[in-house]
Amino acid sequence: MTEKISWDDRYRSGEHLLDQPAPLVAGVVDGLVPARALDLASGPGRHALLLAARGWQVTAVDVSRVAIEILEKRARDLNMPVDARVADLEKHEFEIEPDGFDLICDCYYLQRDLFPVIRAGVRPGGLVIAIVHMLDGSADVKPMNPAYLLRSGELARFFAGWRILHAREGKPVDAAHKRAVAEIVAQRPIA
Repeated sequence: MTEKISWDDRYRSGEHLLDQPAPLVAGVVDGLVPARALDLASGPGRHALLLAARGWQVTAVDVSRVAIEILEKRARDLNMPVDARVADLEKHEFEIEPDGFDLICDCYYLQRDLFPVIRAGVRPGGLVIAIVHMLDGSADVKPMNPAYLLRSGELARFFAGWRILHAREGKPVDAAHKRAVAEIVAQRPIA
């Protein structure tokens, strides 16, 4: 409960409200035919709104009621339909239906036990775009619980057997983040 209050307070104070979509997400979705997408830990909707603007049918999920209220208002103001839901992913309050989505975005959120469900939730031929902070030992980033940071190679192992269209570890390209990241664009095999 304290984490939820913390995120509500952060969004209420304006944190992350002006973040632009991650360049990786924007670049990948520009080349795709819109279908059904899921934005996990969506915050106030930078990726959900990008997807909706490109014609995707978007479901966005976040633990913060404040973030979801901001997302819903932005979507109404822009006349973009987004199915925005408040749910605690750690408590499994949102069920990712098997073969339910053509694209799942997981940006800057790590819950290791969610990756098998994410894999199952993408339709054959569909994509996962993930960007997750890593352990990096850098002195110029604020301390963070190592349980919420990936180790080198860990993200790629979650998608073993999938077609890897993009994989990178290192400094983030996204200006809103300072800590090293692991990025992946993985396609579920069709057969």
